[in-house]
Amino acid sequence: MSLPSLALPGQLLGPATKYAPGPGTHIHNSQIYASIAGPVVSNSRYRTPSNATTPTKPLPLVSISRPSSSTTVNENTLGILGTNSGGGSNILPEVESVVLAKVTRLGQRFATVEILVVADTVCREGFQGLIRREDVRATEKDRVRIEEVFRVGDLVRGQVVSLGDQSNYYLSTASDEFGVVMATSEAGNQMYPISWKEFQDPKTGLKESRKAAKPL
Repeated sequence: MSLPSLALPGQLLGPATKYAPGPGTHIHNSQIYASIAGPVVSNSRYRTPSNATTPTKPLPLVSISRPSSSTTVNENTLGILGTNSGGGSNILPEVESVVLAKVTRLGQRFATVEILVVADTVCREGFQGLIRREDVRATEKDRVRIEEVFRVGDLVRGQVVSLGDQSNYYLSTASDEFGVVMATSEAGNQMYPISWKEFQDPKTGLKESRKAAKPL
């Protein structure tokens, strides 16, 4: 897979066998993910194993560039990622598009989300979507409780299954690779997945239920 030009927190960048993690990234299950939002930068470097004294196989260093505070603000540098995010693109979600979305509200039968990324393209403006209870997972659909699979603020990878009505796109997280990719605990710490249905706070050790996405 090729590197995206812009990334959101939790977005997959590539395998650790192909790239070396740099500033603004982290590794989980041998995959490199973005820790912050911003432009993706890749530079060649030599990677030295801990037990070696000389450089070995070169790997591109992938990192997320933090915008400069001295950059002049204009309408072209204002996007959904904030000032200097590059403005994003006018791309529209389509059926079968893979998207990244942020959960904004929970109901008994659905979660409301804001679509931020379509494929590898950051949107200039967010699009509202819904993840219905029956679209959360492929099995035991009648036993799904929205508050146990998503929380407000979660970053979710999903797929557009319907263009819905004039105000909402319908998303699905039923496949293994879809679900929550980034979650914050009740204590305010970034968590990591420990199973397909749980995340854990590394500082407190407490577990919280989520519909976790399997890394691609």
